[in-house]
Amino acid sequence: MTRILDLIRNKYLIAGVAFLTWMLFFDRNDLMSQYEYRTQLNKLEAEKEFYTFESAKAVKDLNELTTNQSKLEKFAREKYLMKKENEDVFVIIQEEAKKEEKSSIFGN
Repeated sequence: MTRILDLIRNKYLIAGVAFLTWMLFFDRNDLMSQYEYRTQLNKLEAEKEFYTFESAKAVKDLNELTTNQSKLEKFAREKYLMKKENEDVFVIIQEEAKKEEKSSIFGN
């Protein structure tokens, strides 16, 4: 019993426990902050990977568009609805898909 009391009264043990408590719960970089920082870091690394992939894809597409005339023409026709002279462009919109979306939204 006296051994436990001596251990509790030890100033180094008290200082160590106080320091650990302060560092784990009250410091600016406590455990919860470290967990949140780690979660945010993982999220940002995933975003970085996504944007790196998308950037590489965009550079590849740009290279194809600048070097291949047929790809450029296809892109211009599909994206911007461009046409040649004496040519008509018809845009087909699928109505059934829109009706199904509306009926599922309105519950019909």
